[in-house]
Amino acid sequence: MSNSFLVNLAKAKDFCAARESSWDRTGGNADYIHIAAGATVTLAELEGPGVVSHIWFTGNCTDVNYLRKLLLRAYWDGETTPSIDTPLGDFFGVGHGRVTSYQCLAFNMSSNAPGHLGRPAAMNCFLPMPFHSHARIQIVNECDIEVPYLYYYIDYQKHESLDSSLLQLHAKWHRTNPCIKVNLNDINLTGDDNYTILEARGRGHYVGCNLSVDNLMGRWWGEGDDMIFVDGAKWPPTLHGTGSEDYFAHAYGMQDNAFLFNGLSFHADADQNRGKSTVYRHHILDPIPFRESIRVTIEHGHANDRCDDYASVAYWYQTEPHAVWAPMPPVEARIPRE
Repeated sequence: MSNSFLVNLAKAKDFCAARESSWDRTGGNADYIHIAAGATVTLAELEGPGVVSHIWFTGNCTDVNYLRKLLLRAYWDGETTPSIDTPLGDFFGVGHGRVTSYQCLAFNMSSNAPGHLGRPAAMNCFLPMPFHSHARIQIVNECDIEVPYLYYYIDYQKHESLDSSLLQLHAKWHRTNPCIKVNLNDINLTGDDNYTILEARGRGHYVGCNLSVDNLMGRWWGEGDDMIFVDGAKWPPTLHGTGSEDYFAHAYGMQDNAFLFNGLSFHADADQNRGKSTVYRHHILDPIPFRESIRVTIEHGHANDRCDDYASVAYWYQTEPHAVWAPMPPVEARIPRE
């Protein structure tokens, strides 16, 4: 009970609340920024110690793939490579460049055009993002045209000091388009050909992912087991699952539910198990620690017998410096399939 955020809400706070936002500095109502084609814009440059407690975005662009072409990047404590490096829409839990309305504990999205490609939406993140000395948060516009409207809040806490055990949030997008079907005769005893959600080195803990699947083969895509290898484990993995929908805490396929820690945030077909979908699992109450390294994988079909289009965002906390395990692909390699 002592760890409940509702109980902690009543405790006296020793930080100052602060915000960076796109408010109109002239006093008018043009509370947005423009981002030129190809431009990188720094939204917040923060001196620590502090904790980013909430991020909200909305915007619009006539490029229908703008949610995959805009990159969200965050740099903590002087790192030269971003600790958060992901397309904007995917970071907030919805892939394929689509918008929708869903909610979970850590993220939500709200749209008046759910399911559509490239429409506006409100996007929120509530994961805490500590930084000890400095933070820089940026948007990179890799569209060929200007983003005429981007609105944002970055709410943060100014602290006198932070517990040295607080780690930095990391988020990384990865895609395999398509996964390579292999012939293992229905037996997978290595995990070598699995889709990789995360590969990290250092000390930290994995707190979840979202997975966007474009079902290219028809039929149910989710017979792949999750396999998580901690601190150099070979075979068997440290944690071995029983099927994709089981890892995402559903059963007998994915149902049209978005719960606090798991669920389906988006699907583009009346059958949630066909077409395009995004599913998520957040290890908020059951993080997976690692002292040296972690490799989070999942089979693409039973024993990797499918060749669907997989894209994911992994979320984890770790010490800096971090290893760059999946460099951001060029913009043409991020575009969702028609």
